[in-house]
Amino acid sequence: MSPVLRRTKKKTGERVVTLIGKPGCHLCDDARVVIEEVCTETGASWEEKDITQDEALHRAYWEQIPVVLVDGEQHTFWRVDAGRLRRALGA
Repeated sequence: MSPVLRRTKKKTGERVVTLIGKPGCHLCDDARVVIEEVCTETGASWEEKDITQDEALHRAYWEQIPVVLVDGEQHTFWRVDAGRLRRALGA
């Protein structure tokens, strides 16, 4: 009998939001403001990755930036809705 894989729900403070963008992108600047605000409110951490410095990210996301990941899974792209991001983080 195979073991049952159980996905444990992360606490908000353990969540990681990743902004994938590039310098000079006004939508990325807008997304950064929303992400900083929501992560400060919820206690989630966040990081930023530059597609101009990572070929794999560039190939995967160059037409969608900014792209937002929550715990490594794509959450949204182009525009970030603060309420939707809060809900994704369990806040």
